[in-house]
Amino acid sequence: MADPELAELLTARLALVEERLRDAVAHADLLADATSRHLVNAGGKRLRPLLTLLAAQLGEGQRPEVVDAAVVVELTHLATLYHDDVMDSAPLRRGAPAAHEVWGNHVAILTGDLLFARASRIVAGLGPEAVRIQANTFERLCLGQLHETVGPGPDQDPVEHYLQVLSDKTGSLIATSARFGAMFAGCRPAVVRTLIAYGEKVGVAFQLADDVIDLSADGAQTGKTPGTDLREKVPTMPALLLRAQAGGPEGTDLDRELVSLLDGDLSTDDVLSEAVARLSRHGVVEQTRRRAVACAQEAVDALDPLPAGAVKESLVSFAQALVDRAA
Repeated sequence: MADPELAELLTARLALVEERLRDAVAHADLLADATSRHLVNAGGKRLRPLLTLLAAQLGEGQRPEVVDAAVVVELTHLATLYHDDVMDSAPLRRGAPAAHEVWGNHVAILTGDLLFARASRIVAGLGPEAVRIQANTFERLCLGQLHETVGPGPDQDPVEHYLQVLSDKTGSLIATSARFGAMFAGCRPAVVRTLIAYGEKVGVAFQLADDVIDLSADGAQTGKTPGTDLREKVPTMPALLLRAQAGGPEGTDLDRELVSLLDGDLSTDDVLSEAVARLSRHGVVEQTRRRAVACAQEAVDALDPLPAGAVKESLVSFAQALVDRAA
């Protein structure tokens, strides 16, 4: 962040969010307390509450409702992680064993539900409009997961279907994070709409960059096991682009051979490592990275109506930083 004064302010505000977040997951029930704290204690980038705090600087960013809203979006995000890791059979999350690896699937799912309940309790204090926005966001999160699980219909383009999944699963909550920040800071409706459009694009760019990172980064660096999505047959953009290329007129025998490898048994670590290595060297990974960069640029372009200044510059840097991770 280029502006040191803004960076200092956001760091202090984020520390307050972190404190409130830990209070929010505390529970009198010892088991619920341990399971709810599990991912909070594992850390994380806190991108969503940071975006809430940053967007709020376009208005009266010191309002207490802004901090509450930042806690809500992070609690909601954490809840989805408990559920996602069960569905994806992910062994690691943020460098720590996923909750279902420690306590089992049922406890992990119920813990996610507990966090949703805590988020709902806080958002209820923010008023009916916030409750409606949170409900709509939660609906999109569920629809995104549902459509990812079922896959595209016979008449749907798999790539377009996947982009809609990313918009619902990731873009919706990031858009709400930016929306809440601007809304509770008292910004004009036009500014709020600008932040919503920005957040939707940023969310898709973020997930496309994650698809690249999942194939190219060290698991110790990301806190996740590389290739988990491949192993569990969860669609990613590189795999979808590979399938489209292999089935087209320009597809090669090597493309089709790699598709067969991905469709095969990836349960052993050696075979999975081979699949990750071969896919990571394929041109579809660079195509995915370019799509992420283009989507981030669309997010930046959406900021055009905002006045120039440190906040706008930081929002631009935020979008660019998310895809720079995949460079």
